Amino acid sequence: MPPSLTPQSMTIEAMLDKAALEQLNLTYCHAVDRQDYALLRALYHDDATDDHGPIFRGSADDYVAWLPSILSKWQLSAHRLTNMLFLIDGDRAEGEVAFTAYHRHRDGEREWVAHGRYLDRYAKRDGIWRYAHRSVVLDWNEKRSAVPRPEDGTLLGAPDGRDPIYAQLPMFAAQRA
Repeated sequence: MPPSLTPQSMTIEAMLDKAALEQLNLTYCHAVDRQDYALLRALYHDDATDDHGPIFRGSADDYVAWLPSILSKWQLSAHRLTNMLFLIDGDRAEGEVAFTAYHRHRDGEREWVAHGRYLDRYAKRDGIWRYAHRSVVLDWNEKRSAVPRPEDGTLLGAPDGRDPIYAQLPMFAAQRA
């Protein structure tokens, strides 16, 4: 019988697997936004592939090597996830994960916001869920003028190890090291 989206199909094991898949996706966003490429690479199986449409298609290794060139165009990015649906069949799973990805251009005057979905295939190997394949579907996007960042002493995010998370939260700092 194929996996089901209905709540009646939820066993404790299925709930744990879905929680692990949700954590995998949240960690992906953190790794991209903080430009933690070692952490990002650890989220993919060695034979995984990534398909970001015409801008990138290839292996996980090539994706992680390519990403810094794209992120260098932005002062920062902020990926947010909303709906996450997973279908699990043993050690294989599929997921549709809705996202909004905010990008502030290096010039500080323009913003690009992408709204779309990740269509993922996951594999659980040695008890750990990782990406086997990730595809990006862009549903719509916005290009707009940027609102100036505050200069009132508010902590401001950074796309790398300078982000306040590493000074404020020692467990995150230790993970990045």
